[in-house]
Amino acid sequence: MSQLNPITIDTPQTADNDPRIGQLLGANINNDDTPKVVVIGFPSDKGVAINGGRTGAADAPEAIREQLYKLTPNPENYNDFVDLLGATRDVGDLNIHYEVEEDQQNLGKVLAGYVEQDIIPIILGGGHETAFGHFSGYAEAGLETAIFNLDAHADVRPLKEGKAHSGSPFRQAIEHKSECAGMYLVAGLQPHSVARSHLQYIQKSGGEYLLRDETNITSISGFFHQHENDRLMVTFDMDAVDQSQAPGVSAPCANGLPSDLWLIAAYLAGRNEQVTSFDLSEVNPRHDRDNQTAKLAALTIWNFLLGLSQR
Repeated sequence: MSQLNPITIDTPQTADNDPRIGQLLGANINNDDTPKVVVIGFPSDKGVAINGGRTGAADAPEAIREQLYKLTPNPENYNDFVDLLGATRDVGDLNIHYEVEEDQQNLGKVLAGYVEQDIIPIILGGGHETAFGHFSGYAEAGLETAIFNLDAHADVRPLKEGKAHSGSPFRQAIEHKSECAGMYLVAGLQPHSVARSHLQYIQKSGGEYLLRDETNITSISGFFHQHENDRLMVTFDMDAVDQSQAPGVSAPCANGLPSDLWLIAAYLAGRNEQVTSFDLSEVNPRHDRDNQTAKLAALTIWNFLLGLSQR
């Protein structure tokens, strides 16, 4: 059985001089061509359930795509943006078995082939257990990578009764036998949602963190260039955004980051040539309001792609 399930998302029919992203994706590549970017869905929130969060993030890849495919390419960087979209292939969703470790391992096997070829994967989660599956691609390929996480939570919790979950991905990566995890950098942490022991664990492992009030464009940009690895895996957890602007998440945040800072960070990640992969997690359409969070998630991917097109 194939590891990937193809997806079909309706794209608006528009005039030839008003194309949408859904019409442009993959337009310049044939089936045998090598893409520059791939989009992969990870439609599982089993790890959120294990961690005691509210479920619904399994529906996120479809909801994000529905909003992303409607967007237009950037009119001020049009040709470069369209060229990148034409070399981007949406390969579908991972075939989920609802066993967290198995699904993470399978995602890693799919991603390994891309990171080995310097193809940039964009992974649409899913709960934040997505991030360890994301890291597993590097481990499977034997490639060391630093990790940047924009998140309200550190997500370095121990396993629960031996089971991985949405709060454990970066402890799993740091302690992985492959030793492929370089420096762990996390920004946006809420001081009322992070245990002291978790911050101590990050420091002991050689990582660094920024609390929410320390997180700004300057500090995020500094983090992007602070590590010594050739590669940087980037993961954005939507629960870092203030719940007034992102209500549809697994763990809403009453004092989260503003959406403009979030979007600029996504753009900076795309511009940074050391960034070799990106995931977006914890969008929860079941609790969204007028698709507000899904639209912000789609715009996050749009900004990352814009940055990529300007490398």
